[in-house]
Amino acid sequence: MSSAKPEDVLTKQVTHQRRGTHGRSKLKLLVPSVGVFFTPLLLEQAFNFQDERRRISSRRFVPPSFNDIRLILNSAQLLGLVRNERIQLVTFDGDVTLYDDGESLSDENPVIPRILRLLRQGIHIGIVTAAGYTDASRYYDRLRGLLDAVASAITDQEVEDPRVIILGGESNYLFEFDFHSETFLRHVPRKTWMLDEMREWQEEDIQSLLDVAEGALGECINNMQLSAEILRKDRAVGIIPVAGPGKQKFTREQLEETVLVTQQIVELSGPGKKIPFCAFN
Repeated sequence: MSSAKPEDVLTKQVTHQRRGTHGRSKLKLLVPSVGVFFTPLLLEQAFNFQDERRRISSRRFVPPSFNDIRLILNSAQLLGLVRNERIQLVTFDGDVTLYDDGESLSDENPVIPRILRLLRQGIHIGIVTAAGYTDASRYYDRLRGLLDAVASAITDQEVEDPRVIILGGESNYLFEFDFHSETFLRHVPRKTWMLDEMREWQEEDIQSLLDVAEGALGECINNMQLSAEILRKDRAVGIIPVAGPGKQKFTREQLEETVLVTQQIVELSGPGKKIPFCAFN
């Protein structure tokens, strides 16, 4: 193992996955919890690419950081995609990826012309966001710059039949681009795209899970004296700050504690064993 390059180990892992023998791979034996790799990772080329920009190998006292490693892995995945396969779909997160947290995708955002270039190449675009709205107008408000730009590109005949979807609320609400809609979005009924596994979920269990999570959040508010109130939707529950004199903002540590406490309580509950869920800050 000491003489093998990490890239070679990963390549063999992908080969095992495609054969259905990933349980026998060297990487799986070394790291039993390792997940699935969907693309080749060209780590050496990615390191050289980032090293030219971040001078990682030239630093004497500062070791490779989390950000260094993240950028190397991101670059390795992109290189693996564009050099080995034809890209059919590119997905983006919303907050803190396409735009700042809690903000929206405005007309002047530099990512818009890049997304339009992908659409002109026939690549499908997906915006996958935790923001959960049942009303298309709410997503239009958050993504107005992009949706207006796509509509203009159709009018100017720069793009034909662009495929843009919005998957919101942690995979609970699906909308697709519709040039003839006022919001340029059309809701896609859940029953038309649900996985077979999702069809087995009972609404009673879903609401019971949210009840448990809501109770855990209430305990966190009381225990840490948070200036917060609970906001519940049909497929989500969370806390939002209470504004006003003397009200304090959440600290990162308080939010992390709230997430971990809620996650553990839900995991140990009956509904939490039946329904997949995620807890995040």
